[in-house]
Amino acid sequence: MVKDEKWSLEYFLEVRKEVLSSYKTGSDPLLDLNTSIEYLKSVPDHKNFPKKLIEAKKNKETLIQPRAGVPVIEEHIKLLNFLEKAGADFLPTTIDSYTRLNRYDEAEKGIEISKEQNRAFLNGFPAVNHGVANCRKVLESVNLPLQARHGTPDSRLLAEIIHASGWTSNEGGAISYNVPYAKNVSIEDSIFFWQYCDRLVGFYEDNGVSINREPFGPLTGTLVPPCIVIAVGLIETLLAARQGVKNITVGYGQLGNITQDVAGVKVLEKLTKYYLDKAGFKDMFITTVFHQWMGGFPENETEALSLISYASTVAALSGATKMITKTSLESIGIPTKEANAQGIKISKFITRLLKDQSYPDSEELQREMKQLETEVHALMDAVYKAGKGDLARGTVNAFRDGLLDVPFAPSRFNANKVLPARDHLGYVRILDFGNLPFNDEIKKFHREKLEERAKEENREVSFQMTVDDIYAVSKGALVGKPEHSK
Repeated sequence: MVKDEKWSLEYFLEVRKEVLSSYKTGSDPLLDLNTSIEYLKSVPDHKNFPKKLIEAKKNKETLIQPRAGVPVIEEHIKLLNFLEKAGADFLPTTIDSYTRLNRYDEAEKGIEISKEQNRAFLNGFPAVNHGVANCRKVLESVNLPLQARHGTPDSRLLAEIIHASGWTSNEGGAISYNVPYAKNVSIEDSIFFWQYCDRLVGFYEDNGVSINREPFGPLTGTLVPPCIVIAVGLIETLLAARQGVKNITVGYGQLGNITQDVAGVKVLEKLTKYYLDKAGFKDMFITTVFHQWMGGFPENETEALSLISYASTVAALSGATKMITKTSLESIGIPTKEANAQGIKISKFITRLLKDQSYPDSEELQREMKQLETEVHALMDAVYKAGKGDLARGTVNAFRDGLLDVPFAPSRFNANKVLPARDHLGYVRILDFGNLPFNDEIKKFHREKLEERAKEENREVSFQMTVDDIYAVSKGALVGKPEHSK
């Protein structure tokens, strides 16, 4: 059973031998840790993720980052240069699906076919196959910090290669890059894998190199109750801090009701600091990232752009340090670089307009924040109790017993009993609690909110509400009322 203990350097280096031997690019001399430290220290400040985040938070800015990645080096560099010119503040490299599953030989074939036919046959950039020298070439061809974004339960070799290449941020975590993405990877295994990734970052921190880590906030991106989003972010942050991570960006995906979303971002940051301080990690630098709408998008491009604009408004008013953008082609497939650039420009314009504004305080906002804090504390208390004080063991046991449960996740290690639905104002509430460790008062709150909606819509509280809500935004409504579902 995994434990929430900092890995010794000796143990880390022992496991590292196995990790580097898992694929041919792991034998690269550039992966020598002293060589990597020297290269990372040479990365200029304007390409350093942690430093740019620190400056943004100081200036109360919401910076912009798109998603993007293609398999061929030269084409990927062209794409990133294009997005940089469009106004991105951070650059992504979205990793392909074969790499996410550690199927590097198949990724290699995808690169070859892409070159032969002059179009992408992978849905991202296979960084492990390209190796350190080529990934450094990408960094040296742009003028902004680079982050790997992927969805990999076991990203150990990927983390080694990107950090040795000067990429100073890695997204993901043991829950957020397992439960929403994989079916058969156990929680225990993914905690072990991500302890390695975080211990690697901790090693660099011990040697004077700061690297940002970013848990993936939206999870399945489908009406996930904010208490679950925040609890998962807290767990991944605390596990990362234990291994020596110092710079963390906790994430939140837009749900749709502006008061709930602002409350969610504020509570996420507040409780991240609270739990880190409580655990003795008082030297962490915390920022937040807001993900634009992750559910179904309208097919109409104008409506899609409106949704992007709305998300940008909420992100700015919530005080998020960073925002991940979407495009007007989300309902169609992989966006063009022009559509991606358009999303960046719209998002950046709105965040600039709102830079000096904030969402006004109100009784409604304070009520929602208080409710959310109560729910998150209940989840965290249950996780610690399940592990008898050990967060890693508690997380494994909590998922086993359904005390933590992510709606609509493919993982067989997730109970999949929790069901969400919106109330009549569009707040995401809990329709079926499964085994979530909530008291009667919390359950009563959610039920009453859903009953108010049912009464207004003249129907029963049922799973049909959930179904209607999943499709509502793509049809131009937030709440899936019966007339919007036809």
